[in-house]
Amino acid sequence: MTEAAKPWQALAARLVDALKPAAPPIALAFLSHIDRSVARFDAPLAVPNEYGRTGRVAAGCVFWMKAVDRVFSTVAEDHANCSVGSFTHGFLSLAEAANHDDVRAVLDAGWVAPSDMAALPHLSEKPETVVYGPLASMPVEPDIVLLRLNGLALMTLKDAVPQLAIEGKPQCHIIPMAKSTGRPVASVGCALSRARTAMKAEEMTCALPGTSLADIVASIESASALDRAMGRYAAADAKRFPGS
Repeated sequence: MTEAAKPWQALAARLVDALKPAAPPIALAFLSHIDRSVARFDAPLAVPNEYGRTGRVAAGCVFWMKAVDRVFSTVAEDHANCSVGSFTHGFLSLAEAANHDDVRAVLDAGWVAPSDMAALPHLSEKPETVVYGPLASMPVEPDIVLLRLNGLALMTLKDAVPQLAIEGKPQCHIIPMAKSTGRPVASVGCALSRARTAMKAEEMTCALPGTSLADIVASIESASALDRAMGRYAAADAKRFPGS
């Protein structure tokens, strides 16, 4: 563990203790250069579909699941099977993404309206690489910390951050939204992401901005302590009732 990684290790442990997430917190860092000290994600590129779409995973949100276990870096081609995610993460322009068959499919189905696609939060600058990994062992400063939470944890997070935005589809846009606003953003998820990642039905995601992570963690700990105290009070009070 490097000296740079130690603060993230402590913050990761505090998040786990306060929120009991479904998986260890992961982190994302958007870099303008290739960091050769970080291993590339090494799965093979998939066979292109009839329109030429391919990538190393079905969608960028799949990297969230892989990052629980190890640190790795990705480039644009690794994300390229999902054009929506490639747009939100700055790898494609809106015009480029709109020309791809997967975006046309969701627009033609009416699942997303063209106006919603145009208004989707996205990174304005194309990164050279995105580093993913467990927050506890992140070798570079994270831009975003991603949590998979249940309803109880989301309740606590909302107490800690009253201005918390809770978004819907597509799930990946909470990443650029949190990065650009500097505020936590949660998502109830989306059908595409849930199918591709196999996230459990009760899991939701939340993106925390790395720039204010220490302050957010402190607020979460305070809210968690209060929620637990109120829970103990309510449980004790309920014992006055038969069958409790």
